[in-house]
Amino acid sequence: MEETLITVFVTVPDRTVAEKVSRAVVEDRLAACVNIVPGIESIYRWQGTTETSSELLLIMKTTRSRFSQLELGVLREHPSDTPEIIATTISDVTDRYKRWVIESVS
Repeated sequence: MEETLITVFVTVPDRTVAEKVSRAVVEDRLAACVNIVPGIESIYRWQGTTETSSELLLIMKTTRSRFSQLELGVLREHPSDTPEIIATTISDVTDRYKRWVIESVS
């Protein structure tokens, strides 16, 4: 069975958490790479009210077979009890990059 690559999006409250979560999932071979994107402004509903917060976005590259373990790794390091963890399938990717991701999380 051919491995499917996914991109996982996780928002975090600050740079310290971003680095902690990113380093943990890469060192544990749950993600091949994490991009930290600063300057995200989120507006969302939480417990019946509309909230606004400044966040950072983590973009993680991994395989579908590693998602459950990646989710647990994020939950272990993330301060929120309901962090955003969203995965999308990567439909087009170069063979070389795909091999690198698979090797990095194996």
